[in-house]
Amino acid sequence: MAPHGRRLDCPRTGDAAGRSSRPVAPAGAAEPVPSRVRSVILALPDSPAALADATWDDIATHYDALAASPPTRADARAWLADWSRLEELVGEAGAVAMTTYTGNTADAAAEARYLRFATEIQPQAEARQVALARLLLDTGIDDAELAVLLREFRTNVAIFREANIARLSQVEELSAGYQKLVGGLAVDWDGTRLTIPQLQPYLEREERAIRERAFRLGADAYLAHRDAFADLFDRMYALRQAIAHEAGFPDYMAYCFAAKHRHDYTADDVARFHDAVAEVWVPAMARVHERRRAALGLDTLRPWDLAVDTDGLPPLRPFADAREFTDDSARLFRALDPELGAFFDDMARDGLLDLESRPGKAPGGYCTTFAARKQPYVFMNAVGVADDVTTLLHEAGHCFHAYLASHHPYAWQRGTGSEAAELASMSMELLAAPLLAEPTGFYSEDEARRARINHLEDVLSALPHIACVDAFQRWIYTSGHGHDRDARDAEWLRLRARFEVGVDWSGLDRERTARWYRQLHIFELPFYYIEYGIAQLGALQVWDRSRRDPAGALAGYKAALRLGGTRPLPELYGAAGARLVFDAAGMRPLVALVEETLTTLLAAQ
Repeated sequence: MAPHGRRLDCPRTGDAAGRSSRPVAPAGAAEPVPSRVRSVILALPDSPAALADATWDDIATHYDALAASPPTRADARAWLADWSRLEELVGEAGAVAMTTYTGNTADAAAEARYLRFATEIQPQAEARQVALARLLLDTGIDDAELAVLLREFRTNVAIFREANIARLSQVEELSAGYQKLVGGLAVDWDGTRLTIPQLQPYLEREERAIRERAFRLGADAYLAHRDAFADLFDRMYALRQAIAHEAGFPDYMAYCFAAKHRHDYTADDVARFHDAVAEVWVPAMARVHERRRAALGLDTLRPWDLAVDTDGLPPLRPFADAREFTDDSARLFRALDPELGAFFDDMARDGLLDLESRPGKAPGGYCTTFAARKQPYVFMNAVGVADDVTTLLHEAGHCFHAYLASHHPYAWQRGTGSEAAELASMSMELLAAPLLAEPTGFYSEDEARRARINHLEDVLSALPHIACVDAFQRWIYTSGHGHDRDARDAEWLRLRARFEVGVDWSGLDRERTARWYRQLHIFELPFYYIEYGIAQLGALQVWDRSRRDPAGALAGYKAALRLGGTRPLPELYGAAGARLVFDAAGMRPLVALVEETLTTLLAAQ
């Protein structure tokens, strides 16, 4: 299963012991479809751990056995269950390789194992998966319960090209190179070597000179490797455009809309989204910046002034270490909902939370799922700041999604597109907010109020950033100039000027340019970003309902998550009490909701 990460920094498994899955299907859930007893299943390993050092030839035999015994319409479901079990085992083995490597990008053995899965096994497996999908579709199966899955299979078959296997392998290898490059970045702070995430607390210091120093050091770390980043991206760009053209698409954006199964909205809808954000959200963010500038008594607001407390209060420090972070989070989730709390306890007990930042660790945060044991895994770079709490709430939403959808019989139905996955995570950030104060949370009442203000201001700033990143990628792959590294930097600055207002970046063009080099989605997961914006608007609708009907909103949220990927996107949002929004008219009441709540919280300080 693809990883899901927090919106502004991001995605991608420790213990590969192959334990049986712990979650139990909820009452009324569909029971797994019995598999026929066939030789391929008898030959499968007992756990993903047995595939840790497998070569493609080792794994290909299982795909070949399935293909050698094609399904009929009468037994298509049983055959699909066999195939699903194979994907669980291979998928979890690959996830273990990925999380082990991202946990320590300096580990050469872990890197080799990850690259074997990412560049050799996964692209080859995709070719076999398409061949098996063809066999299933050839049966004429039209089961209504499988409608979404079959639609995705048809798309996969339509866009697959054998010639793209090698290109996809090369892209994965380059992505690993990006992770290694970023994971190795560090700065010297008075004789101490710090990772880039470890600079974050200094951006919250009251002393402005310290904040500026931390900001410049972080940007300089990326700028020192600008040519290396640009070289990587040049090669990624060429490969991705070639993949699109090979599959019959005019550019990589058009290819991605098909590959990401965006059947329920279009590229034109996304362009409307960009314009609506510029019209509605950018002015709201400018108002936040102006309030901050005035409160700090500054002539202009500089980029290193965005995290410091405007009242001169010390930075929020919600926890001292990873153990305390885990324990306090568990208490909050139990208070929110006993079932969700039990899921989080399960992860903590089984060592599925890698939370703290350390040298060599890949950047960002993500949640992935161990498909065979049906347990999620969270990866973070926590350094003891308030944003870490928001990030874990976000990733926990992905985790709860994985648990609640785990009862579906086929592996593909337990996951969703990113639009629904991010609805689960962003809604959790807001649903858990009332519990941030002790005894259920991390803070005193006053501190919790500060944390909520910071989070809502982050919500206001997130939409312009999301629109900027997506518009930037659109330009890269459709303008005809995406191959030009200098033109890319110039376009980023142009878009930044449109979507980021109220902050004085004079004399800082190079530092402003560095921001896109640290946006790993642009390198590793192109066009996986607009989903964050779509989901944020959906999450605000879920939150709005929770203010009037907390129990009903939580019940609707869980009901939507239980659907997994078995319904089209609009129906998944509808189950949670939300709808897809791309226009200014739909965004205005949501902006008003955030600003009105901010006004109330600020007045209570």
